[in-house]
Amino acid sequence: MTTVSTSAFYDRSNLDMGTLRARADALQAAISSGQRLGRASDDPVAAARVRSLTRQDSFAAVDTAASGRASGDLMLADQTLSQFSSSLIRVKELAIQAANGVLTPVQRAGIATELDQIHSELGRLANARDSAGHALFGGNAVGPAYAFDASGNPVYVGTASASDLPLGDGQTVTRGLTGPEFLNFTGASGATNLFAVVKGLSDALKGGVADPAQAARDSLDTLDTGLETITTQQTVIGARLNWIDLNAERRMQMSEARADEEAQVGGTDLSLAVSQLQQTMTVLEASQVSFAKLSQLSLFDFLR
Repeated sequence: MTTVSTSAFYDRSNLDMGTLRARADALQAAISSGQRLGRASDDPVAAARVRSLTRQDSFAAVDTAASGRASGDLMLADQTLSQFSSSLIRVKELAIQAANGVLTPVQRAGIATELDQIHSELGRLANARDSAGHALFGGNAVGPAYAFDASGNPVYVGTASASDLPLGDGQTVTRGLTGPEFLNFTGASGATNLFAVVKGLSDALKGGVADPAQAARDSLDTLDTGLETITTQQTVIGARLNWIDLNAERRMQMSEARADEEAQVGGTDLSLAVSQLQQTMTVLEASQVSFAKLSQLSLFDFLR
């Protein structure tokens, strides 16, 4: 015959009901949070996989930030190149006007004055800044992309190329252009740059050559080549932006796949959890009722 002391009976009952209450609390927490893993010890394998997925999400966030920076800088470069293009189109219009042989020296000097203003504007655009405040067309240079000597001639002081930014899974994109990539080109007279063409035309119209009208006509083909160079680099930027978009779409698909896997590995099966909670609460209530009745019993009730 087994004898159970009163203290042991209470201790065992409290332990059983405490276990049931803890189970019920854990199920309620899982239903509320949508996560069945309260501690790694609940399922070590699943917890390790969830941690791995979380780390991948963190890496993806870093890649997304880098992608956003590259996209912003490239779009800013494209907008600035459009301004270069507009200025060059205006230079060509002025060159066509200056090619008219009936213009007076005063009229040509007036055109040269506007060309000087455009030349200054081109210098400002060449030293535009990116989203971080660095030279937009200076590669990795922190300071300006171009410096100008006493004669107003540009000197490129940036780095040879722009840096690459990661897009995830080993993919990268070059975040910008350097000035020489679109300002330098080969014209009819050989290698030149956009600054030299505009300044040379201005000097010619101020009387620097014997036939200013012919100099203006000769500049037209060179200006067309300069415009073509800018357009080509805008195409390059468009291709890079498209590459960024493709990688962003891939990252989104991978993120959705990770979210689905995380929900399957560490997420709560609501229907199962609710069923288990109801079962646990039923057992807990029955245990409480049984304990209440048993605790009211006394040996003296049977000694009559």
